[in-house]
Amino acid sequence: MGMDLKEKIQNELKESLKKREQKKVSTLKLLLASIINAEIQFGKKEEGLKQEEIERIIKAEAKKRHEAIEAYEKAGRKEAAKEEEEELSILETYLPEQLSNEEIKKLAKETVTEMSGETDFGKIMKEVMAKTKGRADGKKVSEAVKHFIKSREH
Repeated sequence: MGMDLKEKIQNELKESLKKREQKKVSTLKLLLASIINAEIQFGKKEEGLKQEEIERIIKAEAKKRHEAIEAYEKAGRKEAAKEEEEELSILETYLPEQLSNEEIKKLAKETVTEMSGETDFGKIMKEVMAKTKGRADGKKVSEAVKHFIKSREH
């Protein structure tokens, strides 16, 4: 499997320390702490977490940043929002490339069309999310699915 995600993060943390990249150091330290906490919590201190589990942690951390950015922007705290955006861009380098809005819409439209008899939003949503393989934000997918269900009704 090559170098796993945790090793990659640890190595980049060492590099960042040498280069004195404060923002990256603090972001990666927090991320590693979350990964180690999860290993302890799930009793996987020895074998470590699976790639997907680490990605889930990174996604959760990224989601916290997204929420903080929104909150800071609403409060007019541009500087604080910018800090969170820097952290977010660091975290995103460890996630699979995200799908574009166009790709999300295309998947949503195809799935809504394929499942034309299905009226349960949750079932359609689950199907689309499975197709994105973790490379799309649930909120964006949800908006696209709702849009195409609505257009199907007219």
